[in-house]
This record gives sequence, structure tokens and C-alpha cells, in this order.
Amino acid sequence: MEPTLPLGGRISGPRLAVMLGSWRQGSRQGAADLAAAIELQVLDGQLPLGTRLPAERELADALGASRTLIGGALDRLRDNGFVASRRGAGSWIAAPGRRRREPLAAAGDDLIDFTHASSPAIPGMIGAVDVARRELLGHLGDHGYQERGLLGLREKIAQRYTERGLPTTAAQVMVTNGAHHAFVLALRMLAGPGDRVLVEQPTYPNALEAIRAAHAIPVPVALDPTGARGWDIAGVDAALRQAAPRFAYLVVDFQNPTGLRLDAEGRERLGAVLTRARTPVVVDETLVELDLEGDPLDGPPPLGAFAGDLAICVGSASKSHWGGLRIGWIRASEDLLGRLVSARYAVDLGSPVFEQVVFTELLGDEGWAALGRRRTELRGNRDALVSAVHTHLPEWTFSLPEGGLSLWCRMPEPVSSRLAVAAAGHGIQIAPGSRFGVHGGLERWIRLPFSLPPERIGEAVRRLSAAAAAVQGTPRSLDVPIS
Repeated sequence: MEPTLPLGGRISGPRLAVMLGSWRQGSRQGAADLAAAIELQVLDGQLPLGTRLPAERELADALGASRTLIGGALDRLRDNGFVASRRGAGSWIAAPGRRRREPLAAAGDDLIDFTHASSPAIPGMIGAVDVARRELLGHLGDHGYQERGLLGLREKIAQRYTERGLPTTAAQVMVTNGAHHAFVLALRMLAGPGDRVLVEQPTYPNALEAIRAAHAIPVPVALDPTGARGWDIAGVDAALRQAAPRFAYLVVDFQNPTGLRLDAEGRERLGAVLTRARTPVVVDETLVELDLEGDPLDGPPPLGAFAGDLAICVGSASKSHWGGLRIGWIRASEDLLGRLVSARYAVDLGSPVFEQVVFTELLGDEGWAALGRRRTELRGNRDALVSAVHTHLPEWTFSLPEGGLSLWCRMPEPVSSRLAVAAAGHGIQIAPGSRFGVHGGLERWIRLPFSLPPERIGEAVRRLSAAAAAVQGTPRSLDVPIS
């Protein structure tokens, strides 16, 4: 039975040649060198599953190699499960065999959880709760159902968007039960079974799970965590034309897990690409307030400022204030928001009033001051993590994020899943890079959060270093919840 042709963009011969760089190692036959170089790009997530490879002649011309060498490399890749081919359809990147996921080993009370990029409640939370208890009296005479959310909270959220460069009114905002709830509502409205959704690679695992649960198909476009900009906007343009996704899901502010932020020029180009394709975009802004190098208001305007009515911006209190405060929101055009409100009735009838009152208080002057202190605290945590990695894992590399909650580290060998398994035995729970890929891969990468206190971060990295030294055997997958 011939393999089924998957969805995915096509990479040209010259572009693949640039990606592979100096692939000849000299110690093996050329076909083995080329196959190993392509496998590494697959494991790093730079060649997502389904990517169509150039024809043998085109690739031979681009690499300055013989067609015999190219054919030998493709044979090796097919034998190893990294490439599939079909007569008349060419060759494409495939998944090299899914492995059984194993549960975490039992750990004691001293287990360090490095899977959650989230912090304790913001300073001032108790004060906001006390104020909200008194403010709640003004709402008890109402029926309590607020499918769009409290007007006062929506006005404050709209004001923040306006201050960031995207003029917004309360009529364009709906309060939700967190950003993930907001994303699921948008997903239900925009896509159905079999529809395609463009996503970044790597990306937020829970978004991928929601897409799969809706029986939609994520179409990845690779990010370059080491590049000056990170986003391959030409690649996005090509994927929009070739895959025709129903919408795109993008995180352009301190992207999870890479920490990258797209500059204003890049947002303008990306907005133009989306507008030309008439493709809606769900913009996840959950981390936008965690700018560790400056005032978030001085950052680039929201992507919605460049994508117009195609943009659905989602945000949340979970990363900036506290994960236990299940308040999020959607900012969209009034027409789109009306459709989202209608879609919401099949899911729930609104968000808890008390939590909305609490968050409204946190969006006052004292709350913004407390958030400033949280950013200062996180900057210290980030610097402690950077120092610990340099000390205990000096061979690991990363780009210093200007915000967010994590480092995206590149290891010298593709052992991320093996390391996650070994780390559990050293008292630390981590998320392997494969969890952030549409179809796995990313075995050279691992996400390290800096939401714990500096002393705890130092101990975590010491344990991780011991686990890295002990890694042996073949890669294994690990299934752990990610936030």
C-alpha cells in the first residue's frame, strides 16, 4: 500500500541547501552525511512533517552533488522512516515511528516541577480579593449571567488595547474563562473536522491538543529560535497559499516556548500576508505583559493593528497575575465577536462574576504597580537561570528572551526525550522539546521556565546537569501536562 500524501508546504532546493549548510562531514560516504544532516533538521523541527522535498535533480543542482548521492541519501532516509515517497508525488518528510509514552517515575516530595511556566499569585492579590468582596454587593441584585462579561472589566481591557496601539471599545471585548477557553471558542467558530490550522513550530502544546480534539489538522511553519527575527514570513505566505488553512494561530509576543517577539516591521509584513490571503488569525497575547526589559506599552503594536478585522486577539490573567484566576478575553471586530457570543452558548453562559470583579481591581493603579514588581522579580529569576545554565550546562545554547517565562535551550545532541525520562529519576520533571512540535521532533531542544525562585532554579539546573550526564540508550517519549 502506497503512503498517503500528507498536507504540508514544499521546500525548494536552494532553500534546503541553505538550511543544511556545511553538511559534508568527510568521515562517511556523502549519502550518509546528507541523510544525517536532513535527519537533524527534522529532529530540530526545522523540516516539519509533511514538508515536500525538492526533486532529485533540483536538489542535486542546489547542493552541487550527484543524483546518485541524492538517491542514496533518500534511500537511507526512507529506511530510517524520516522520508516517505510515492510514484508521481515525490518525497516528503515523515514521522520516524511513534514511541510508547511512559508515565513519570515516582518521585518524592522534593520533586521540582519544571513543566509549568507559571508563577504564584501576584503581590496584591489578597487586597484585590478583599476589595472585590465589597464590590460584589453591587452585583448581587442582578441575575449574574454575563455572556460578554462585566462592562467595567471590558472597558479596562479595551483601554489597554488602545494604549498599546489598537483602538478598541468595550463592544469589541468578551470576557472568557482563560485564554485557552477563548482559543477553543474561536476554534469552534472557525474550523471543523478536516480543516487546516496554521501554527508555529514549536508552539504551545495545549493549543495543538485543542486543534486535534476538534479533528482539525495543524499545519506547521518552522520558527528559527536563533534568527534575527524568528518568523519565516515567506514560509507563512507559502503555507497560506498551499495549505489554505481556515485560520492561523500565532504567538508573536514572547512566544511559548521560544520567548521570541516579532518586531513592528515583521508584524506589518505578517499582517499584509494574512490580509492578502484573507485568513483569520487568532493571536495569543497571554504573555504580552511580561516584558522584562521595558514597559509593555513601549513594545510593538498588537498584530491586530496590522491584520484588521481578520484578527481575533486572546489574552489572560493566568501568566501575568495567577493561573488560578481563570479570567481571559477575546478582542475582535463587533461582527466576529457577535458570532463568538453565539458560539459560546453551546459551551457556557458566561464567566464568574466574582473573579471578574477581582481582575477589574487588579487592572487599577495598584495592580499595575504590583505587575511591575512581578516583572522585576521574573527578570531576576531569568538571570539566575541563565547563570545556572552557563555554569552547569555550558554546552547548551539559547537566545536571551526579553520577556515571557522560559528559556528555549538547544542541546548538542538530540536527546530531549531521553533527558526528560532521566530527569525524573533525579527529582526534576521537565517537558521534552517533542511536546512543542506538531509531530514530535525538536529533540535538540528543551524548555526551561524561570518562574521559580532563584535558589530553586539553581537546584533544578544542578539536578538537570546530573541527569544530562547520565543519559544513555534510545530516545523515549514522555507525556506530561504543559502550561
